[in-house]
Amino acid sequence: MGAVGLLYVGVVLFVNGLMLLGRVDARAAAPINLFVGALQVFTPTYLIVSSGGDPAAILGASGIYLFGFTYLYVGINLLADLDGTGLGWFSAFVAVCAVVYAGLNFFYFEPRDAAFGVIWLFWAVLWALFWLVLGLKREDLTRYTGAIAVVAGLVSAALPAFLLLTGVWADNVGLWAIVLAVVFVASLVLLYPRLRAHPEPAVPPSAPVPQGAPEGPEGVPVARNSTDRNDAGTPRRTPRA
Repeated sequence: MGAVGLLYVGVVLFVNGLMLLGRVDARAAAPINLFVGALQVFTPTYLIVSSGGDPAAILGASGIYLFGFTYLYVGINLLADLDGTGLGWFSAFVAVCAVVYAGLNFFYFEPRDAAFGVIWLFWAVLWALFWLVLGLKREDLTRYTGAIAVVAGLVSAALPAFLLLTGVWADNVGLWAIVLAVVFVASLVLLYPRLRAHPEPAVPPSAPVPQGAPEGPEGVPVARNSTDRNDAGTPRRTPRA
């Protein structure tokens, strides 16, 4: 049942990533967040209720709530046009918890699952980016975060879900861990310089008006702008940083 929910996590991350990239209208993304959020609250509740009190099963299901509440929060925010700071700081809490769940997959759960340890670490980075964009208003990271969300939806959720549903995952956990780690690191490094917004450099103040400069209306001297020609007759442009 958890694998089915993971598949739809991939869907909602994909859509939310496209929203941050400006390809999906914000209100149009709200319904899928509400649908998947509700599913991700129902799923761990069912798993816990049917676990018979098994502590390992309860621990394994507990992390799903973090994402269910995230998507419900996103859907409500989009429909009500709420400020995103609350969601941003909630995302910071999720990021910290995701690091803990990564450690549990690496060192505690039986059988240990290094591949899901890598996935949890990638989710920790993604939710930390949500915190930066929403909680700290780092709008320059919006498109980069959207691209990482698209990668996460496809590679950290949809692909593992299909591998789990087809029974292929458990036989190659070590291989998946290596492949996922390479893909995640490559996406984080390669997409950053392409998608991070760089603010335009400030326009430098006009240079002092030299003696004999042409006068404007009412005899006020006019400074040369950055496209005036220099003494050699070639266009003079203000250098960029």
